[in-house]
Amino acid sequence: MKAMILAAGRGERMRPLTDDTPKPLLMAGGKPLIQWHIERLARAGVTELVINHAWLGARIEERLGDGSRFGVSIAYSPEGEALETAGGIATALPLLGDGPFLVLNGDVLSDFPLERLAEAAGRLDGGSTLAHLVLTPKAGYKTGRDLTLRGDGKVAACEDGDIPYTFCGLAAYHPVFFREVKAGAASPLLPWLLAAMERGQVRGELQTGLWLDVGTPERLAEADRVAAGWTT
Repeated sequence: MKAMILAAGRGERMRPLTDDTPKPLLMAGGKPLIQWHIERLARAGVTELVINHAWLGARIEERLGDGSRFGVSIAYSPEGEALETAGGIATALPLLGDGPFLVLNGDVLSDFPLERLAEAAGRLDGGSTLAHLVLTPKAGYKTGRDLTLRGDGKVAACEDGDIPYTFCGLAAYHPVFFREVKAGAASPLLPWLLAAMERGQVRGELQTGLWLDVGTPERLAEADRVAAGWTT
């Protein structure tokens, strides 16, 4: 199984830290944020990785290389301009192959067991189930669209009376999910997710442990404190 780490964002809210450093290379606990993902994927047995990049992407390639020192192989999907999530994944599909794959946002810190996500990916059939999302209770700061988890395990847009959750930026997809997304063109993920949810093709589960959207200098400092206590 392969995994893609999304690393193309500009990191506007992190400026000036990201003026000369791509956000995934910002340090937390003595390591670049993206390195925590790489090492945890390797421990989960997912060793074929794809990383997209745009802003200062050459620095990401210089820092991570071919991935061999982490026990993985890394292929890169460069974007001249960031293509947003769906566009970036669609563009990288030739590198990801024909089977289900994992996708991790490069700017989150989480202890969710990636072995479990890989198992969920293996259940995606390309028909009735195209995606599996990891959700978490809403954080104390602004996040994306509120989603909810139904009793049958399917994810839906949050309506009145539903328990609201936040998408963690950890997911598994079948390539069919991106079949109609134009490669090389900018395209956000949310509209495609909502359409698939309407068709009942998105399942999910809850993360009750650590999850941090490292989107501001203050949350980077928090990530640094948390990760400093991790041994690997």
